[in-house]
Amino acid sequence: MTGPSTPQGPVPPAALPAPLYRPAPGLAVALMICATAFLAATTLIAKALGTDTLGPPLHPMQVSFGRFLFAWLVFATAIAVLRLRLIRPDYRTHVLRTACGWGGVTLMFAAAAAIPLSDATAISFLNPVLAMILAIPLLGEKVGPWRWLAAVIAFAGAMILIRPGTEAVQPGALLALGAALALGLELIFMKRLSGRERPLQILIVNNSIGLVIAALTVICVWQPPTTAQWAGMAGIGLLMACAQVFFINALARADTSFITPFSYLTLVFAAGYDALLFGVIPTAVSLIGALTIIAGAGLLAWREAVNRRKN
Repeated sequence: MTGPSTPQGPVPPAALPAPLYRPAPGLAVALMICATAFLAATTLIAKALGTDTLGPPLHPMQVSFGRFLFAWLVFATAIAVLRLRLIRPDYRTHVLRTACGWGGVTLMFAAAAAIPLSDATAISFLNPVLAMILAIPLLGEKVGPWRWLAAVIAFAGAMILIRPGTEAVQPGALLALGAALALGLELIFMKRLSGRERPLQILIVNNSIGLVIAALTVICVWQPPTTAQWAGMAGIGLLMACAQVFFINALARADTSFITPFSYLTLVFAAGYDALLFGVIPTAVSLIGALTIIAGAGLLAWREAVNRRKN
């Protein structure tokens, strides 16, 4: 015996949920620029904490602990003020996503202290390409020739920066590559969460689990931070929280294909900060490698936009 029949055909517009925000491309661009400026600033502070700028160098895991601690305080305060209730979080996926995110952030902070910020940031842009490759075995996604071309271009840029087989190979570049791999894997788990949970819930659960992981791992490397280093870690947490909020709100007000290219301004801000505060000027090789990676990532973003229009 079958149940009552349901009407066939497209869902009428009135039945679709109204968007939370009206499209505002100009505001979305402004929000994304703020997000990239804040994100680049976190790597700048991480570099200061990982060198002797603010005191004895801190281990990347201790810097990561500070990032999660103070970001968690920001989101916990927001949850308390807004009185948000958690609605059936997918804790297994959250744990996997956060473990990858913690690893990626920690490796990125280590890379920021070892190589120019522009190089570390450029290599980190490999993460969407690596996520695409990882989605083949983990999500069963199919990858066409355009996406493979984007991957080849982006990896060519990474090889220009890493320079394998030469004496110029820098361990910091390999750390940044490891960060891109971990963050690419994080994107896979983020896809499973997207559309299932509210953004603020995802952020508070992510930072809560991340704080637990960071607190457990920092025990073996902990050293008393100076007052300036505590301020630096607080700055990283606050800036990271703001960057996440700006990024989410930018995506809510414009198409992803329109707003994503502006995320590459992170590289511009990182290079600018490094030049102004540490006197590090990108070399010609760094510029060529960075532009090659951006070309590959940009091609991938363009192809994703084309596929969405077809669907």
